[in-house]
Amino acid sequence: MTQRTVYQSMPRRLLVSLPPGASVHEAACVMTRANCGSVLVVGAGTQLLGIVTERDLMTRVVAKAVDPSKTTLASVMTPNPRCIGPNTKVEDAVLIMLERGFRHLPVVGEGNTLLGVFSARDAMPREIGAAVSLAEFNEQVNDSLG
Repeated sequence: MTQRTVYQSMPRRLLVSLPPGASVHEAACVMTRANCGSVLVVGAGTQLLGIVTERDLMTRVVAKAVDPSKTTLASVMTPNPRCIGPNTKVEDAVLIMLERGFRHLPVVGEGNTLLGVFSARDAMPREIGAAVSLAEFNEQVNDSLG
């Protein structure tokens, strides 16, 4: 069975993005309308500056009782997020997510062109299972070396 790439697995390639000065409230509204769990924070010329996820909204805004209408994305985003290329195998992307605690990875193509976001929910159960097995193997190897 051939392995899918992240670009093949992304059901929609809608680029959900906002500038760093946009409010957290705006981001939540855009994410709700697009039915997605993250928004890319972009500067001039669609330069990727950061990412804001549902988890960021919960831990950096709601849990801290921060006013979403007065808080900018720049103040709550994860700057310089880890990115992957469109030809990255889904299994490899899921492994990165497992090892680093991510649920979303920006997908960047030629010339740093933003193509979208790969989400954990874009992976099939068999791809997740393969990545989990590899993560467990890596952990065992690291434990035996350490």
